[in-house]
Amino acid sequence: MSKVTELPIAQPLRGVRVLDLSRVLAGPHCTAMLADLGAEVIKFEVPGHGDDSRHLGPFKDGESVYFGLINRGKRSVELDFKEPTELARFYQMVADADVVVENFRPGVTQRLGIDFDSLRQHNPKLIYASISGFGQNGPLSRRPAYDIVAQAMSGLMSVTGFEQTGPTRCGEALGDLCAGVYAAWAISSALFSREHQGSSAQYLDVAMFDVLVSLQMTGLSNLFAHGTAPGLVGNRHPVSTPFDTYRAADGLVVIAVASDKLFRRFCESIGRAELADDPRFADDPSRTRHEQALRAEIEAWTGQRSVEQACDLLLDAGVPASPVWNLAEASGSEQAQARQLLVQPADGLPPLVPQPVHFNGRKPHAATRAPRLGEANAAFGLGQPGAVNEL
Repeated sequence: MSKVTELPIAQPLRGVRVLDLSRVLAGPHCTAMLADLGAEVIKFEVPGHGDDSRHLGPFKDGESVYFGLINRGKRSVELDFKEPTELARFYQMVADADVVVENFRPGVTQRLGIDFDSLRQHNPKLIYASISGFGQNGPLSRRPAYDIVAQAMSGLMSVTGFEQTGPTRCGEALGDLCAGVYAAWAISSALFSREHQGSSAQYLDVAMFDVLVSLQMTGLSNLFAHGTAPGLVGNRHPVSTPFDTYRAADGLVVIAVASDKLFRRFCESIGRAELADDPRFADDPSRTRHEQALRAEIEAWTGQRSVEQACDLLLDAGVPASPVWNLAEASGSEQAQARQLLVQPADGLPPLVPQPVHFNGRKPHAATRAPRLGEANAAFGLGQPGAVNEL
């Protein structure tokens, strides 16, 4: 056993109290990550109805699997912010909290009296994170935004897909999820700043649009270098070649070559060493310009082999290659098991998927499932709300 794995499991946010006013995905993903690292997360939900994601499929045993994945390790209370006595109780909880997270459309929290300026009157060291589609200012700030809107307007869709099919969204809600990750990073940084620099209240403004634009380093580098927006390239890398999926006898194989030295090794591994000296393929820009000719040479080789055979031969030569796995294959793989990507509870219900980072060789994660609606009401002196009010 390594000395790293002998160290205790880290809970860097132990003792931090988070009031989670968010719903659906971006905010709950953020706060679930905080719960994984030991934070106490109290989830505030609409009385009688709860977070909308409780009602989103798929369902198992009457419970939303989707809701369960992103609300692990939290406690749920029902609270009506329009009810003065309950709002006053919330203010009392703010005074003892460290963090508030919300992802309402800009303007809603001010109307309810739970915005940053209102809450910092009750806690001058409060860290308050707002997650939205377009941020708290700018001409689009009040526009409603689901993930597909952020993907469409950030430029991400414009470079995703094939010319034959046109722009397409990424297969997962990356705008929501990455905004949640950035919010968790910002909150952790703000907590560090408060601890070590004595910072007062801090307001964090996280926008899905900003996040998705900032992640597109390859596309932005092409835009800045050439002055024109990059377009669709399918699975192909927009700069390096060969860097794509190639047709094998029984499916697609990924081959990723990003240097001249590696390209020569690749050519030797497929028995075509002379291709490395072909002027059309002399360097990365030349290979990219002659991508179709190089593809024909590669698929003449891959087409005679199964995906597994091609991968084995290339990997033995040190050339990055892989099959294209579906999610069941990826999550059920030995690699996923070794990395503890899934946590399987003893009750036989669907697995939990905690944050992916290992601390001291181990991966901290929340020990409890997503809460039932309002199950912690009594613990926080809230009782059972009566009327159902939509926020």
